[in-house]
Amino acid sequence: MRVVEIGSPGGPEVLRVAERACPRPGPGEVLIEVVAAGVNRPDVLQRKGAYPPPAGASDIPGLEVAGRVVECGEGVVALAVGERVCALLSGGGYAEYCVAPAAQCLPVPTGLTDLEAASLPETYFTVWSNVFERGALRPDETFLVQGGSSGIGVAAIQLAHALGSRVFATAGSPEKCRACERLGAGRAIDYRSEDFVAVIMAETGGRGVDVILDMIGGDYLMRETAALAEDGRLVFINTMGGAKTTINLVEVMRKRLTITGSTLRARPVAVKAEIARRLQQQVWPLFEVGKIKPVIYRSFPFAEAAQAHALMESSQHVGKIMLLP
Repeated sequence: MRVVEIGSPGGPEVLRVAERACPRPGPGEVLIEVVAAGVNRPDVLQRKGAYPPPAGASDIPGLEVAGRVVECGEGVVALAVGERVCALLSGGGYAEYCVAPAAQCLPVPTGLTDLEAASLPETYFTVWSNVFERGALRPDETFLVQGGSSGIGVAAIQLAHALGSRVFATAGSPEKCRACERLGAGRAIDYRSEDFVAVIMAETGGRGVDVILDMIGGDYLMRETAALAEDGRLVFINTMGGAKTTINLVEVMRKRLTITGSTLRARPVAVKAEIARRLQQQVWPLFEVGKIKPVIYRSFPFAEAAQAHALMESSQHVGKIMLLP
């Protein structure tokens, strides 16, 4: 099979198309013929040598795919050959075929293409587990997502809005801000020209927001604790602005803040299976009635994987970047 592999740690140019043996599914796994694969920030980090795959995972990048089940491993009863699925992976998605735990596969939502479905698993698993489980966002609460035009951002905006929360988002241009507002943000904040803390406090009458989803880290932490309401929750999923910073513990205590975060890739299959079950019950129906939708910015063939990664690193996109075998 054809794959996109990492020749050596480095820039986008180290990605290359190669031939590999087709994998075989083990117990509890399925083999998927890949129609499309999503490109995500962890893929970029892995390419740079900063985010190695977990033990036992494929060294081929790619954390989400959609396609058709072509073989079932021992013990798989919930899926059958020929079914259309999208799947969360620990690696191996940039390939014509990949293996996935059956428990991490979801049906393609009714009305969606395989390309659209492939854009969902990494972002929606991440948003659900961090915003609605760790962050415990409720319908009557306020929510801020940093980086609202990213794949994670557009998923978080749509889902929080659809489930009844008041949503704010930051983005890096007026055009991106307008895109966030079209997706459900009541107010998008251009972080290049506005102070998100001042805007949040003005929009909430000085109260602050209940939950913040942050992928920046660094010196955002102090500003985010200032923007949180009492009993607010701050959830980290990346550290693009730095992993170390300082914090005002007096503010944390005074407001009774919760600061948490998570990574998804190395978590056990059983944990991801539970997230998949909740997504199928509570989120997939929203796609089927049109309350939320995939947002795909651009698709690239395997031969142009380097261009896909360069676009990801430029942050010019709104929504997901995809690869097509």
